[in-house]
Amino acid sequence: MKFNLKNTINLYLTCVCLLLLSSCKDNKKEQLAANETTNQKPNVVLIMVDDVGYGDIAAHGNEWIKTPNIDKLYNESTRLTDYHVSPTCAPTRAAFMTGHHNYRTGVFFTIKGRSLILEKEKTMAQIFKENGYNTAMFGKWHLGDNYPFRPQDKGFDEVLMNNGGGIGQTMDYWNNDYFDDTYMHNGKLEKFEGYCTDVWFEEAKQYIGKQKDKPFFCYLSTNAAHSPYWVDDKYSDPYKDNENIPNAAFYGMIANIDENLGKLVDYLKAIDLMDNTILIFTVDNGSAAGNKMGEGQDRLDGFIAKGNNAGMRGVKASMYEGGHRVPFYIHWKNGGINVGRDINALTAHYDILPTLVDLCELEIKEDLKFDGSSLVPLMAGDDSKFEDRIVYVNTQFSTDPVPWKRTALMHKNWRLVEGTELYNLDTDPEQRTNIADQYPEKVETYKAAYDKWWAEISPTFVEKPYFIVGNEAENPTTLFCHDWHSETFTPWKQDHIRQGQVNNGFWRVKVEEPGTYTLKLRRWPVETHLALGAKAPVRPALEGTSVTPSKKSKALAIKNSRIEIQNIKMSKAVNLEAEYVEYTVELEKGETHFKTWFTLEDGVEIGAYYATIEKI
Repeated sequence: MKFNLKNTINLYLTCVCLLLLSSCKDNKKEQLAANETTNQKPNVVLIMVDDVGYGDIAAHGNEWIKTPNIDKLYNESTRLTDYHVSPTCAPTRAAFMTGHHNYRTGVFFTIKGRSLILEKEKTMAQIFKENGYNTAMFGKWHLGDNYPFRPQDKGFDEVLMNNGGGIGQTMDYWNNDYFDDTYMHNGKLEKFEGYCTDVWFEEAKQYIGKQKDKPFFCYLSTNAAHSPYWVDDKYSDPYKDNENIPNAAFYGMIANIDENLGKLVDYLKAIDLMDNTILIFTVDNGSAAGNKMGEGQDRLDGFIAKGNNAGMRGVKASMYEGGHRVPFYIHWKNGGINVGRDINALTAHYDILPTLVDLCELEIKEDLKFDGSSLVPLMAGDDSKFEDRIVYVNTQFSTDPVPWKRTALMHKNWRLVEGTELYNLDTDPEQRTNIADQYPEKVETYKAAYDKWWAEISPTFVEKPYFIVGNEAENPTTLFCHDWHSETFTPWKQDHIRQGQVNNGFWRVKVEEPGTYTLKLRRWPVETHLALGAKAPVRPALEGTSVTPSKKSKALAIKNSRIEIQNIKMSKAVNLEAEYVEYTVELEKGETHFKTWFTLEDGVEIGAYYATIEKI
């Protein structure tokens, strides 16, 4: 059933006005009238910040941090107080973008080839674009940096992004440090001046300023406050030497986000776009550095001893509440969504796309089904569809899903964790006491619900994301060890490469066109121009910031190399003075695994951290 926007907003306004002072009623009528006299669809600015937990915002009771602009938006928005995402970055972004549970999208984790969104998945950018919107994204994508996973492959007209999941990861431009960095701009590397968060917001404002005559969807997704915790001292200094704050630089990164949010709102007002813009502020997972565990506590799932976690157990990547309950605010003046109001129903990341479809009255194809539900009825006071819903979130830390692994089943105020631990948040919000043995029937009911859900969704796991090579959209294709399919350690940071971490894995590759291909195996990324046997220079510290020198680099005595792809197995001796080892092969059309080896002088084998496939 599709809800009519004007009817639902009218109902919502009626409910709100009955509760507000009579002086507010005339103001609400004016807002509704303004909305009805324009045919312009609302613009959408969707801000998703990284790793900022529910307790890392002043409006949520944190007495140490200063977030005046976030607080102001909080006071003028509808807030979801029981809103849940996946406990880690990429799965949340996949669910958010598609309206599907992340399992259905092929995204189970942040590395190991499992942050790649399936080619078949349609994103909100594609839906907005099909409905006449201009689309743009700025910042962190983390759903694949190669064709067919890139933002420009998934509906975005304008793209400015850092590769990978954060600064300093293996696919990020070498030695980026948040300041004056090199990013991917519409598929090409380009250097920008300024701090990364400032760049994302400034470029977003320039884009928005050109869109007055046509509705736009702008996805502003900061990589802050993800590690490494580097920021100008002027933002972190106010939080130093406070024994209650575990990480001053983390708070400083949030302060910088807050400052940029304020500038963006001021700009939208200045160009007369604020009133008809749906502005969303949210987060991808629980706090990464705003808290410190008590002595002897698990680093992810323990109880908080320092910081503010809004009374919740666990942090980013945890299966407990602190890992996945996060802020969500939505503001739209012309739609009457501009008064501080809480919605306490259980909601999730895959509800947001169907909500925007309703609010913006977007047309979608009949065969597109969402796992989530529109929140517009909740905004109008109707919670009937949400009274008995169950939400499942998890992070797998593996390449293929395992039933119940690090999973939380949520129903009203009940939480069943990994199928064995039961908590009632009404009486135990910190999830300290497992009461599964007191409610065996409830546990069995929830497990039966999970089994039914698993039986429905698990057949979708057979579909795998593949890097497509030999396509003119991207030729050559550079593959990164970040995306190795491996059940053991995956070197996902540039410092892992510097240190010569030992491991290997394979890439899933689909050859689109048969023909002759060159395969180049590298230890260092191409922009370094470093030889296979070289050590990388140490990245220096930056004065006036929290940026620290990189770890020391290790030279590797690589003697031999080999490859395996389709039915081809080849080996070559290594010239340590060369930047790469090159193979020429004839590949057939189809899906395959691609694996590489470097054999060291002592016989130890590792994979090539970087590999390039080019059709010639």
